[in-house]
Amino acid sequence: RSMQYCDLNTRTRSPTSRLLSVRFRGSLMEVRHKSFLGPIVLGIVIAAALWMAIQLVQTVIAVRSYEARPVTARGELAAFEQTAADVFANAAPSVAYIFTQKERSASGSARQEGAGSGFVWDQSGHIITNHHVIAGTTGVFVRFDSGNVMRASVVGSSPDHDLAVLRVSQPAAALKPLPLGSSSDLRVGQAAFAIGNPFGLARSLTTGIISALDRTLPTSSAREITGVIQTDAAINPGNSGGPLLDSAGRLIGVNTAIASGTGSYSGIGFAVPVDTVNRIVPQLIATGSPSRPGIGIRAASEEIAARFSVDGVVVVDVLPDGPAAKAGLRGIDVADGRLGDVITAVNGRNVRSLSQLAGELEQIGIGNTATLTVQRGSASVKLAVPIVDIR
Repeated sequence: RSMQYCDLNTRTRSPTSRLLSVRFRGSLMEVRHKSFLGPIVLGIVIAAALWMAIQLVQTVIAVRSYEARPVTARGELAAFEQTAADVFANAAPSVAYIFTQKERSASGSARQEGAGSGFVWDQSGHIITNHHVIAGTTGVFVRFDSGNVMRASVVGSSPDHDLAVLRVSQPAAALKPLPLGSSSDLRVGQAAFAIGNPFGLARSLTTGIISALDRTLPTSSAREITGVIQTDAAINPGNSGGPLLDSAGRLIGVNTAIASGTGSYSGIGFAVPVDTVNRIVPQLIATGSPSRPGIGIRAASEEIAARFSVDGVVVVDVLPDGPAAKAGLRGIDVADGRLGDVITAVNGRNVRSLSQLAGELEQIGIGNTATLTVQRGSASVKLAVPIVDIR
């Protein structure tokens, strides 16, 4: 007997019929599978389209919700804001950015660059800055608000006052001098505005008040600037030589130094008073150096005075035929080392150092007479001494 096979219905079929049956069923299953696949794909496409539509609607809603908000109108500027804005708008075109070059080696192969500030003094092209900004430089350049850079020549300089005058070739119409104020009637607490180029940031405005008056400031020439203005308007490296202005936009000082342990702003800045500037600058323009009031003496240092336990200016010697010699001042007796005259006051104002003495003589002025209070041994005498130019 031949082997018999049964299907699921237990009916026997030949191998050929079974093969045809399997193929037929397979085709039928494929047809049924395809008939189910179409709706599934269509459903997926519809679902994806709906999802994209929802995302698009949400995006549109989000874009509309993040549109630029309307600007809220403001009123007029506060009075102090308007004052600061006006001061800057009027004065900024007169402020110059000054940068310098200095040879660092004998061969001149390397250069060191510096920067500071300055301002227009007159329409002849004179620019005011600090002496220390241009001291020892081989090239000085000035840039104004227009952006034009031009080489400047040094007209004159005064280490005693930390002031210098530059000159540029610029049409008079392009130069706007700052209006001058006075430092004699300044009051502690009034507003102060500093414009300059701190850290190379051109034409920066800082505001503050006048914190103190009549400060003294030592200079590189071992003298002191008197009547110095102290302000808390921020002054940083690069502000040197820039203007200090009052609320009327007038020049009241030239920013020159700060008191700081780090070299940056600490709330204490100093400016050369405008009355000193207005006295010294014309001399620098005329002769290149200022007059130097004196009486014809050579004084000892404060250290030597301390050794003698005296409080005043020790006269070491006097110049022959000078005002001090003619008035009878005496120096140290070289033969036995005895102390000579000690100047303790000028016109009734106490002096304890050569810089203070020089400051008092400068205030009195060349051509006038100073009354000196002199300690001579155990006696105190007064001597009238004419003040002369000792340049």
